[in-house]
Amino acid sequence: MTAELLNTLYVQTQGADLRLEEDSVRVRLPEATTRRVLPLRRIDAIVVYGHVNLSTELITRCAQDARPITWMSGGGRFLGRLDGAVRGNVLLRQAQHRALADESVCLEIARNVVAGKIRNSRWIILRAARDASPSAREAMRVGAATLAEKVDSVASAGDVNTLRGIEGDSARLHFAAFRHALRSAEGIPPFERRVRRPPTDPVNALLSYLYGLVRGMVHGAAEQVGLDPYVGYLHGIRPAKPGLVLDLMEEFRPVLADRLALTLLNRRQLRADHFEKLPGGAVRLTEDGRSVVIQAWQEARQQPWEHGLAGRAVPAGLLPVMQARLLARHLRGDLPGYLPWKATA
Repeated sequence: MTAELLNTLYVQTQGADLRLEEDSVRVRLPEATTRRVLPLRRIDAIVVYGHVNLSTELITRCAQDARPITWMSGGGRFLGRLDGAVRGNVLLRQAQHRALADESVCLEIARNVVAGKIRNSRWIILRAARDASPSAREAMRVGAATLAEKVDSVASAGDVNTLRGIEGDSARLHFAAFRHALRSAEGIPPFERRVRRPPTDPVNALLSYLYGLVRGMVHGAAEQVGLDPYVGYLHGIRPAKPGLVLDLMEEFRPVLADRLALTLLNRRQLRADHFEKLPGGAVRLTEDGRSVVIQAWQEARQQPWEHGLAGRAVPAGLLPVMQARLLARHLRGDLPGYLPWKATA
């Protein structure tokens, strides 16, 4: 695995135009008198939001180089992705399908996915409780204790549907405790519960946007390792749903997304004017708000985290690749089980 974590080019200015210029990408913004030229060798992926133009030559070159392009809505909802030719050994994907057909193997992978998410959720809540008020701290510790009980119940779950129920209950417990970690801010209403499709308040809008970033990173990791992103074990197989991506991103949601949301809001890096309300009641980040989040996300991807099996610190941006490779090794029979990543500090 490469030791260098390259940059992802995020483009959100509406009407921006991206074209191939020899071995570089030329970015021209609307009404700008100058253009920016970036060498392709320093870019590992391109993510565009809303109305952004890409030339056919640039798309073709990215496909040839296996440099993914991801299209997102203006609000951060995943729309599509181009990865070029399918990579990886077909035998790995065959093993992935065989594991899905084996109820015991499928259940064990799903158990570890859920357990990993709950453990990291509990870790985030306990970390945040250190800086909370006494009353909030007590509520968060109670929530963390209940999450610990949920981890214990994962081992006894007899089927995947039961696991999904445990995961759903744990998510509600997580967000009930998460709300106590958020400090009040002028113009931003208190967070009550997780609301999606669409988010109707600033905190939910931020969480949805960050989950979209995590999803894109995990999808790329699955493709890089050669796994089929659409064959999952907890999320199973559903039309147009990348089940494996949704599986693997579960353990990263609390640490890479929820934790960053707390930082951005509690440090007032995001304010009420970084959000806008749309007709129909949906709330999304403004262009300035997205710029703040993307800058913080790029920095967070570089942050090293200890990885137990690797025995060393790994940048956050490479953690999904590490985990996808561990799953691939398990599917090939090289590891007895899939071990989710656990945050430690």
